[in-house]
Amino acid sequence: MEIGISTACFYPMETEKALSLLADGGVRTAEIFFNADCELHGEIYEKIKNTVLENGINIPSVHPYTSAIETMSLFGDYPRRLTEILDVYRRYFEIMNCLGAKIFVLHGALKSAKCSESLYFERYSMLRDLGNSFGVTVAQENVSYCKSGSLQFLTNMKKQLGEDCSFVLDVKQALRSGIDPFEIMNALGNSIVHYHLSDNNAEKDCVPVGKGNFDFPRLAKALKESNYSGSIILELYSSGFEKAEELYKSVEFMRSFF
Repeated sequence: MEIGISTACFYPMETEKALSLLADGGVRTAEIFFNADCELHGEIYEKIKNTVLENGINIPSVHPYTSAIETMSLFGDYPRRLTEILDVYRRYFEIMNCLGAKIFVLHGALKSAKCSESLYFERYSMLRDLGNSFGVTVAQENVSYCKSGSLQFLTNMKKQLGEDCSFVLDVKQALRSGIDPFEIMNALGNSIVHYHLSDNNAEKDCVPVGKGNFDFPRLAKALKESNYSGSIILELYSSGFEKAEELYKSVEFMRSFF
């Protein structure tokens, strides 16, 4: 089981700089959160790719900055925007092939979006099929301010699509939705192919692992019983820690369980 850190932890530090910081810290598994179109092409992309290759970093997953426009593009009613966003995703999938990444993290439509569940699942399937053609799995993340923040929505998605859908479980987002993360695990089972972990305490819902109260032994037991073999990524907000060393210690803490 690979345990790593997301470049998103350092936001708004530029992506290539965040990745280099992780590499310098000895991190060899990382999720890349791309934050601008210029990072998908040209000199900046080459810097990102070279950092990965030169340091032997395993990139299990990629997160797109286009989450902010998925409501009106992927899940909207304007055909041209749908066509254009699929072209953008195609570029992500090409990059993922170059970097060896297999999981594409999808936020999806906002809670306020007017699209029906049937349309949502149809568009997700469209993107998933495109990802499959590149050997990439498009995985729906639970996000508190999106439709996926609802456990009912997630279970309906699994019921409707069966084996043709996958999920990312984000602990902090589950807490922000008022849902016990273990409820999501029980509901989605082996359809969860990727994890975003953090810790929490009475004051904050997102702190370095080992500095909160989350039941990691229970999580480790559940993952072992389900034969989970995917990746676990530490994803904190920059306001949740002070030094990069806290992230490295968090990874070591997690390795003691997983």
